[in-house]
Amino acid sequence: MRIRLLGVVSALCVVLAGSSDDASAARSSFTETRYPIVLAHGLAGFDSIFGVLDYFFGIPPALGDGGAQVFVTQVSAFNSSFVRGEQLLEQVEFIAASTGAGKVNLIGHSQGGIDARYVMSVRPDLVASVTTVGTPNTGTPVADALLDFLLSGQVDPQMVADLVNRLGELIALLSNNDDPQDAAGAILGLTTAGAAGFNGLFPGGMPASPCGEGADAVGDIRVFSWGGTGVITNIFDLSDILLGLTATLFDEDTDGLVGRCSSHFGQVLRDDYQMNHLDEVNQLLGLTGLFATDPKSVFRTHANRLKNAGL
Repeated sequence: MRIRLLGVVSALCVVLAGSSDDASAARSSFTETRYPIVLAHGLAGFDSIFGVLDYFFGIPPALGDGGAQVFVTQVSAFNSSFVRGEQLLEQVEFIAASTGAGKVNLIGHSQGGIDARYVMSVRPDLVASVTTVGTPNTGTPVADALLDFLLSGQVDPQMVADLVNRLGELIALLSNNDDPQDAAGAILGLTTAGAAGFNGLFPGGMPASPCGEGADAVGDIRVFSWGGTGVITNIFDLSDILLGLTATLFDEDTDGLVGRCSSHFGQVLRDDYQMNHLDEVNQLLGLTGLFATDPKSVFRTHANRLKNAGL
């Protein structure tokens, strides 16, 4: 288990140095939530490659500068959310205990949001809030199309799964992690049918009607979501080309990998940011929409929202 903590040094410096400037003091505590913020990555994700390339690019420091205590977790790059959720749970247990906070604010991007929902469901006592960002809560047509292709007989499914597992192992190696990889489990879980099965087991926060809004709380846990509907957002970002291709599989607005309605969970803060799936975590390398909302500011605003809610 490997967890990275960010933001504490900045917070300590503010406390030790003090400030006579009220405006400066207010800024320094803008994101200072009661409970630690725990970031959970999505499919094919990591916490950091070589300690240099962060999955949540520039976001932890942006939160830490405002006083937040931020932890970045890491689970299998490719696996089901039942397995990844258990891996995340182990880290949440450690964070809640080691900080003395008892609970955490979970923010998960893409499949990381499903992992967070799993933790919320099996250990609600450890969770103050869950926020899903660009999460395929009802599955994604991309996984459906990929599964159909694998079952079409045009390729050897086991060979493809092995190749993806090797990719996951490479990601794990580069990020100093040894969690197991299961490409088949990941794909099946992200299909429409797989998501329906997961939601049947863990319905908390899910909308009762298609493209609706869920309850804003599950028990004592506040639940939120946001997502994007941009695809080609920056001509200098080569990843936009791939997302432009996957977007053709959708019959609704999409961020390239997740449909607008599928991103709905709990209180829907916004589902149409001019962001694609990678923009939502400020990737690639900060090459997001030139005139769109800065993803870092979206995370900072949400941390302030959590703070104001006593979370």
